[in-house]
Amino acid sequence: MSGIYIHIPFCKQACHYCDFHFSTSMKKKDEMVLALAKEIRLRKSESDNEQVETIYFGGGTPSVLTSEEIDFLIAAVYENYSVAENPEITLEANPDDLSSERILELSKSKINRLSIGIQSFFEDDLRMMNRAHNSEEAQKCLQEATRYFDNISIDLIYGVPGMSNEKWKQNIERALSFGIPHVSSYALTVEPKTALKKLIDTGKIAEPNDEVAQEHFVILVDTLEANGFIHYELSNFGKENYFSKNNSAYWLGKKYIGIGPSAHSYDGVSRSWNIANNPLYIKSIDADKLPNEIEILSVSDRYNEYIMTGLRTIWGVSLDRIESEFGKSYLDYLKKQARKYLNDDLLSIENAILKPTKKGKFLTDGIASDLFYLNLE
Repeated sequence: MSGIYIHIPFCKQACHYCDFHFSTSMKKKDEMVLALAKEIRLRKSESDNEQVETIYFGGGTPSVLTSEEIDFLIAAVYENYSVAENPEITLEANPDDLSSERILELSKSKINRLSIGIQSFFEDDLRMMNRAHNSEEAQKCLQEATRYFDNISIDLIYGVPGMSNEKWKQNIERALSFGIPHVSSYALTVEPKTALKKLIDTGKIAEPNDEVAQEHFVILVDTLEANGFIHYELSNFGKENYFSKNNSAYWLGKKYIGIGPSAHSYDGVSRSWNIANNPLYIKSIDADKLPNEIEILSVSDRYNEYIMTGLRTIWGVSLDRIESEFGKSYLDYLKKQARKYLNDDLLSIENAILKPTKKGKFLTDGIASDLFYLNLE
């Protein structure tokens, strides 16, 4: 088994673009922490005594938890599972939670990797996104964090309306000036039912432009690769030995357990997800019931997931694995669907591995959906 993901469903305020599950009310935080620890305990039989290699606190904003609460949840994992000798333990954090004192405190805990939600170093972008931190806090927290932590990732958002290529370059250069070894970067996407969607619909903010996002993506890839980063997944760049072990496990199809409201789990044959409702989650766990739904994955589902994750990573899609795991009909289908992308130099095959070319990278998700196997069983 690869890892345990713990979803902390609280945020100080709602970012305009976010559609993850969280609450801005901290009223049930104490109850939630106890429920999370109990779910960790209730699900220990699912690990089959396999070693846990990563523990990941995601959200929401996990840095709203106190250091004691974080230590309490890590201890619950150690008490109920076999944990590898040197696991990667990541905390997602926002700059406004990372004072010098807090960073020092965290450096004394078992947390050994920070994933910091910077998003932009420019004040106007942060205001537009409704982030809880400002540009000064972003830079100050990185100065401090790099003193105590070696393994740091930051998030940056591109394709922001009104952001010029020059401004985007400055964002990347500012990030590089801190010497961090990992960057996750995403195009601003407009999800339904978000404040951003409403602001666009009412004409207060311009809609993100795909061509601008593509230009930003090319600048991002070129700049980071020129600075020694490996573009190992569509949105992720790491220096040698600094890839996210937690996320790499998802993309390589390893098993993981998701703890907390809205968290997903995968055991190799089925996927499950917890209810995205804090009070109902707590009530269910209190009654010793797992509040989840389970879906057994068909052969086609597993093939489609492998296509999607494989094409997004440097490991690509192994044609040999397609044949051995899914059968010749799937391999023939894949080759047929891929032909036009191979001819257009958007995909390439090397040593029986199918991958997007540099030209095809930005279009990966669209290409992958065209290679999916639909209702052919």
